[in-house]
Amino acid sequence: MSQQQAIIIGAGPAGLTTGYELLTRSQIKPIILEMTDYLGGISRTVNYKGNRIDIGGHRFFSKDDRVMNWWAEMMPLATDASAPATITYQRQVREVTPQAASEPVNPDAVMLVRPRKSRIYFKRQFFDYPLSLSVTTIKQLGLWAMTKIGMSYMWSRVAPIKPERNLEEFFINRFGNQLYRTFFKSYTEKVWGVSCQEISAAWGAQRIKGLSISKAIWHAMKKMLPQSKDIRQKSVETSLIEQFLYPKYGPGQMWETCADKIKQLGGEIHQEYQVKEILFDGNNVTGVVAVHLPTGREQTFTGDYFFSTMPMKDLVRGLKTDVPAHIKEISEGLQYRDFITVGLLLKELKIKENHPDGSKLLSDTWIYIQEPDVQVGRLQIFNNWSPYMVKEPGQVWIGLEYFCYEGDQVWNLSEEEMKKLGVAEMEKIGIIDQANVLDACVIKMPKTYPAYFGKAYEQFDQLKDWTNTIPNLFLIGRNGMHRYNNQDHSMLAAMTAVDNILAGRTDKSNLWEVNTEQEYHETKDKTETTKQG
Repeated sequence: MSQQQAIIIGAGPAGLTTGYELLTRSQIKPIILEMTDYLGGISRTVNYKGNRIDIGGHRFFSKDDRVMNWWAEMMPLATDASAPATITYQRQVREVTPQAASEPVNPDAVMLVRPRKSRIYFKRQFFDYPLSLSVTTIKQLGLWAMTKIGMSYMWSRVAPIKPERNLEEFFINRFGNQLYRTFFKSYTEKVWGVSCQEISAAWGAQRIKGLSISKAIWHAMKKMLPQSKDIRQKSVETSLIEQFLYPKYGPGQMWETCADKIKQLGGEIHQEYQVKEILFDGNNVTGVVAVHLPTGREQTFTGDYFFSTMPMKDLVRGLKTDVPAHIKEISEGLQYRDFITVGLLLKELKIKENHPDGSKLLSDTWIYIQEPDVQVGRLQIFNNWSPYMVKEPGQVWIGLEYFCYEGDQVWNLSEEEMKKLGVAEMEKIGIIDQANVLDACVIKMPKTYPAYFGKAYEQFDQLKDWTNTIPNLFLIGRNGMHRYNNQDHSMLAAMTAVDNILAGRTDKSNLWEVNTEQEYHETKDKTETTKQG
């Protein structure tokens, strides 16, 4: 019998994880088709003149041991005398060193343990993120504002909104109406371009989980106690994580390493191939037709199993089978939020604080720009993700993040206009001086964030259930599932799909259970139940 093959559409975290899992756990050969000339999807690293950009910021952190082990096996942890790395695997604490590896470790292909710090920039000053009821915060907001916030929060505890019909009600129930309107409303609407009343509460359930003021206060109190050295921090809300792993040269290094191993093990990766058609025999997928973009040549790839990380809208358009009219309508109505990063290379920042590397830097990995008079939504400081992201020591390398729709005014700005906008806005809010700008670049990423709003999204379960009836088609990844997954959730969905194939399981419900239950990342005991169930 000929070897079975799996056709995998997309070489992001989900697609590459699928390929590696199939090669190391089965006899199924993966053939990965990637539309672009790069690997990793939005988890790639862009190299601009030796300065590296992480698109959107990717913390390598998971409360699932399977994912943490997978990352550490792909790229070992780097340690040195000044920063020993102690990490827990399967609840056993051990120190991880390059010398403990079974073979020599490439010092450039390692994971760093990095401190995590995020803050909010609002009214031209910094606030802790998550917000803390500290003396500093009270002084910054004023006693009267803090009193209103406290009263509003107490009311949300006494009379929560039930049921939670939208994201606004989700925020109010956890933070109170006053704090929601002060810190969450305008920023969230800047990110998504619509009112919080139009966004599903499911987005909050996925992204913010069980975080609330009471949990933030409890976390602050626990910080006074002896700390666990477990990098997983399983009892910590995702938004309160204070350590994470990070590849030395950015997230793309992980996925480039994975791609190399896939090729070494006999898998195939074809780049610049855009899938146009998905072929059927009865209810089973038999192959895909892909166009080699540089030449326009079409090629058919046949297989036994098919994994899709492409946007669901594009997938449904390409299905060469009878698709019900209402399924097509739902698919066509799905919306996506797009993303622009402006990289700025600087002599130094205008705004300063004490930092181990001197006064040129802030200590944040990223900063939420709450200011309503600028369009920029978030600021990354790549020096703090990894010092190796910056070519010249002593220079500051930052990324300005803009959320937009493909084709709108910001998206259509020329590269020079986008650079000027970024510099002008950073100068306007007091972060930089234009005179300190050494260089700049612009990167656009379409369909970065699947949208959790609109009539089509309200009917999304019908689309999901219909695609699940195609036996040998598995939807994985952020766009493949139209779900705002982190990369670890995308990986877990991929791993689960492979589990199902190897176990002969035809029910795909467990793929869609990844990153849905609030308990998934909140309570250790419930997490264990979810993983094993």
